[in-house]
Parts: sequence; structure tokens; C-alpha cells
Amino acid sequence: MIGIIGVLLSLALLMYLAYRGMDIIILAPVAALVAVLFNGDAPVFATYTQIFMPGLGRFVVDYFPVFLLGAIFGKLMEGSGSAKVISHKIAESLGTRHAVLAIVLACAILTYGGVSLFVVVFAVYPLSAALFREADVPKRLMPATIALGAFTFTMTCLPGTVQIQNLIPMPYFKTTAFAAPVLGLVGGVLMFVFGMIWLNWQVRAATRAGEGYGKGHKNEDDDATHDALPSFTVAMIPIVAVIMLNYLFAEQIIPRWDASYLAEEKFGATDLNRVRGIWAILAALLLASGLVAMLNYRSLKKFNESVGKGAVGSLVPIFNTASVVGYGATIGSLPAFALVRDWVLHICPGNPLISEAISVTTLAGITGSASGGMRIALESLGNTYYEMSQAAGIDPELMHRVASMASGGLDSLPHNGAVITLLVVCGLTHKQSYKDVAVVSLVIPLVVTAIVIGLGSLL
Repeated sequence: MIGIIGVLLSLALLMYLAYRGMDIIILAPVAALVAVLFNGDAPVFATYTQIFMPGLGRFVVDYFPVFLLGAIFGKLMEGSGSAKVISHKIAESLGTRHAVLAIVLACAILTYGGVSLFVVVFAVYPLSAALFREADVPKRLMPATIALGAFTFTMTCLPGTVQIQNLIPMPYFKTTAFAAPVLGLVGGVLMFVFGMIWLNWQVRAATRAGEGYGKGHKNEDDDATHDALPSFTVAMIPIVAVIMLNYLFAEQIIPRWDASYLAEEKFGATDLNRVRGIWAILAALLLASGLVAMLNYRSLKKFNESVGKGAVGSLVPIFNTASVVGYGATIGSLPAFALVRDWVLHICPGNPLISEAISVTTLAGITGSASGGMRIALESLGNTYYEMSQAAGIDPELMHRVASMASGGLDSLPHNGAVITLLVVCGLTHKQSYKDVAVVSLVIPLVVTAIVIGLGSLL
């Protein structure tokens, strides 16, 4: 019982101090230490060096290339002006009358094409401010609008998305980024439709109340200019290339390779199904990044700077997430966690989809990280869920999709790093905007995940 109290206290400390702004790289081992101290038999230093750090290291080894190439690709898209062109073209086509829809679609295209959601927030904000101001839409709705396009259906639902939340389940369920495409599309459409209904309702209510964009807002600088911008067609080519190349490598090219050597100990004694998803993503991002550079060699004057910023920019996100994974590995090694694990597994023993969704979204909420929470859950229970799905006759692709979608639920609590970044960039506070952010990126994803679980269980 004391051990469970320690785990709960550790989780509460992690959540509270993260909300207060403490760096998660420092906070995670400190919070883990609290849980270890309540479990008197666990040696402190050995737990840190032999459990926490290897857990952190495994995540970096597995996913650093994805973070690195994803960040570089995003920076190249930003530096070439391609992200700006795509955003402006959509806004221009729809007009200020559909400002909310224009921003949602701009964010969705960029994130689905592989641009980091953090990069999207910075890239789309100036356009959002201009459109919302011209359409006289309350600025307090801007964070929720960006969140709907960047933090929801393109992050966890749409098949082929290269966001990390869709990639983490692959090795556990031997799947690719295109897992459960039909149910993924259904979930994505529902999130988009429900989110747009909510935002349009809020816009109409604000109009009736006489509330407009307002004056005296922070962060109202003019949109940055580029010396030479590519055409919309040229800007879209790398986005389309990432999606198509990812599919071709994952489903057509890599499966035909002779990879029997992977069974050797020096290559991890694994098989092609466990690595083809990651390999496909790496090949797609690498080729698409080269494509951005070639198509924009005249306007991309600071190529080295974009690559350098992307490389450096990948370090903090991956180590934040990896530190949380190390925390999860530590908690998972404690005797008290076995009781928690058994409780989660017995919530609905006949349907591992429900158990998986609850464990993933709960840990994502506690850690304030979709990727961190999902990695913790699957690191401890992934093999168990795979075996349960096999015994229950559930397609591992559906397990993949539910894990990904569930990670995008409670992760958007107030202490989530992406939420805090979004509000800071927009110059708004939690009090002004968090309610609408929570509806579109927390409440609606949870409801849609439940719907997808129901459909998957029936079908």
C-alpha cells in the first residue's frame, strides 16, 4: 500500500511541477526518485543507472532519427517559405468568411505532411492573427483552431501520418504508419467535424454577443517576408512525397527485401515487421527533405542554417519524451506497479482495446505528453496487449490505431507542453482560451476514440 501511495505521490508531483513550468528532463528523475524511496527495497542509484537511463536510452536509440529528420524537414519547409505559401493559399481560396476552416486545413496539411506541430504553431500564427482580425473572430478561439488542425486527427488518426504518436505503436504490434486505415479515417473525419461544429458554434455565439477580435493583444507582429516564395504546387510536392514514399516503402519496397540478417544478435535478433515502419518513415523524410532543397535551391539561401536549426530543435523534444519514458520504466520496475498493471488489465479482460485505451490516455494525461504516456504504457504492457489481441482475434492494426488515438486524449491537460507553447505564441492565457482547446483536443478525441473502439469491436 505504501508503494502505491509513493507512485501516486510521484505522479501528482510530476503533473504539478510540470504545470508550474519545471523542465521535464530534470523533473522526471526527481519524480521517479520519490516513488523509489517509498518502495524501500529498491536501491536508488542502481534504479537510476540501470533502469531509468536504459529506458531513456532505448527511446532515443529507436526514435532519434525520426525526430531528427522530421525536425529538419519542418525547418526546410519553413525556411523555403513553403509552409507560408500553403497556409496563404488555403486562406486565400476560402476567404476570411471561413477563417476558422482555413486555419484548421492549413495546420492539417502541414502536420499530415510531416511538419512538427511545434513548427506549425509558429508558422501559422501570423496568418491566423491576420485572418481572425480581418474576419473579426475573437482571438481567444485561435489556439483551439490551431489545436484542432495540428493536435488531433492528423496527429493520431489519419493513416500514414508521420507524427511520432502514430509511429510509437509500430514495433509493439508489428504494424506500419498505415495501420487500420478505414477506422483511422472514420476517427479523423469525426474529430474534424465535431471540432468544426464546436468552433463555429462559438464564433456564432460571440457574434451574437457583439464580441470581436479585440484590441491590444500581445504578439501582433506583422507576418515575416521571404525574398522568393515557391508556387503552391512546388510547396505541396514534398508534402505529397512524404505520404506517398512512406506508403511505398512500408507496403511495397521494404517487404520485398531479404532481411534474414536481422535475426543475428548484432542486429537485435529481430525481424523485418518490427522495423519496416521506422525504415519507411526514415526513407520518406530523407528523400522529401532532399526534394525541398532541390525544388527551392534559389530561395533557400540558408540551407545549412535550416538543417542546423532542425537538428538542434530535435534534441529538446526527444529528450523531454525520453526522460518521461525513463520515468515510466522506473515506475514499471517497482512492485507497486504490478498491482496497478493488473488493475488496468482487468478493467475489461475480454476486450484489450478498452484496457489499452484507458492505460494509454491515463498515462498521457499524467505526464502531459501523448508520446511519453503511450511509450510508458506500451513499454510495460505492449507485449501483453499484443498477446491478448491475438488470443481475442483482434487485428494488431486496430490495437495500433486505438493506442495512437487514445494518446491524444488526456494529454491535452493544462500542463501539456504543446498547449503551453500554443498559448504563449498566441499571447493568450489558460483562462482566456483553454476551455475551447480542451473541447477540441481532449473531450472530442476521447469521445471519438470510444466510438472507434465500439466500431472496431463490432467489426
